[in-house]
Amino acid sequence: MLRSEIDAAIDSARAFAAGAVFPLPAFAGWSRDEWLGRDDLLGPTISRGLGWDVTDFGRGDFARYGLCLCTIRNGSMSDVDDNTAQTYAEKFMVIEIGQETPFHFHPRKTEDIINRGGGVLHVEVYPADDRRLGTGVTRTLVDGIETEVIAGEGIIIRPGQSIQIPSGAFHRFWAEDARVLGGEVSAINDDDTDNVFLEQFPRYASIEEDAEARYLLVGEYAAILGSSRN
Repeated sequence: MLRSEIDAAIDSARAFAAGAVFPLPAFAGWSRDEWLGRDDLLGPTISRGLGWDVTDFGRGDFARYGLCLCTIRNGSMSDVDDNTAQTYAEKFMVIEIGQETPFHFHPRKTEDIINRGGGVLHVEVYPADDRRLGTGVTRTLVDGIETEVIAGEGIIIRPGQSIQIPSGAFHRFWAEDARVLGGEVSAINDDDTDNVFLEQFPRYASIEEDAEARYLLVGEYAAILGSSRN
């Protein structure tokens, strides 16, 4: 992806959140210099992957396959056995019309995908069959109501609704008629070890530096800020 494309997506997402009266944490607006100026205080922020992630899932076509999201809270797998640990995560997402987050599942994480406003969200859920799409139904919850999602048929999630995605279930989603202000509430999020994609592409975008970077992405923390702080 072009750096200018990434920064424009974040600008647009921030404006969308503001227009929907969905305030984001202060770090969602920090420049790179502000991140660097606070790096001695950001151990938990860095290790938990809080911040922006703009990805084309390695496909090279952000309009067709992509997602702009901000992880706004997250726990740490290293603390999972601690009775006082943070065992949950939350993300803010912007899903554009026809922009797909491709099929993947999480071996550990169960999540609720939420439509917080905008258009309708189309979600498909399949049982996993040895890392391939299975057949049959996935039994889950839509707004707390028991629902069977038939593989291949999908389900529409309207503004205000949410669908629970069980761990181990393949899923993909996209906005159907207008961009969607999405959310995710889940168990601890670990993008590095708890994502299995149906088609193997890099999780993070390859970036072409066509402009000076204004924001810092989660995938850049290790190289720029270091990842050893706790």
